[in-house]
Amino acid sequence: MPEPTKPSGDGELEPVRIPDPQLEGIEASVRRLMEQSTQQAQQLDHLAAAPAPGSPFAAFGMPGLGGPPAAAPPEPRPILELDGEEREDELDALSDWIDDFFLPVYGAEVTTAAPWCLRWQEHDDVVAWLHALWLAYQQHKEPEAGLSGMFVWHRDFLTHAVAAIRAPGGPLSACMTSPDRPAHRLLPGPPRSLRAETAATVNAAEPDEPTS
Repeated sequence: MPEPTKPSGDGELEPVRIPDPQLEGIEASVRRLMEQSTQQAQQLDHLAAAPAPGSPFAAFGMPGLGGPPAAAPPEPRPILELDGEEREDELDALSDWIDDFFLPVYGAEVTTAAPWCLRWQEHDDVVAWLHALWLAYQQHKEPEAGLSGMFVWHRDFLTHAVAAIRAPGGPLSACMTSPDRPAHRLLPGPPRSLRAETAATVNAAEPDEPTS
């Protein structure tokens, strides 16, 4: 360990002599500080490591403590692509939003210019419209959408969807046009294209290949 210095009378630095017992005490203190620093580094490494198998904290995936990452929420899918119980559950949740929020707030009076249907769940195109509107609502009400999120939802989604669903010639035009006359009717869609019909006819006319 280099010896401390002090200025001499002629301006030159001279070494300062420290008594041996005092020097030994300083060296011991330095060693203790280095040992404590090493122990703290080991503790930090241990905390940052993944929990041991069977640990009660292993399943939480806490940041900095290892463990499996939090599962990402499932990506939303169009309701018409769902089947069975999954579709029924999604339709139930959508119906709750329509009955408890959408209609009380945005359900304008039923007229010939704005029809509605009490059995709208049976109109696949209406279900698809309303489900897309609901998904957009969930996205734009989140803080990440910013202060203008709900304005964007009203301008770009709500107005357009309602105009399409409740148009006089829209998908509900054959349903209820007066609250006093509940009605429901599914309008027939256009038939398949001539190309598809021709291909189906040709395929039906071709003999089946013999099986070996």
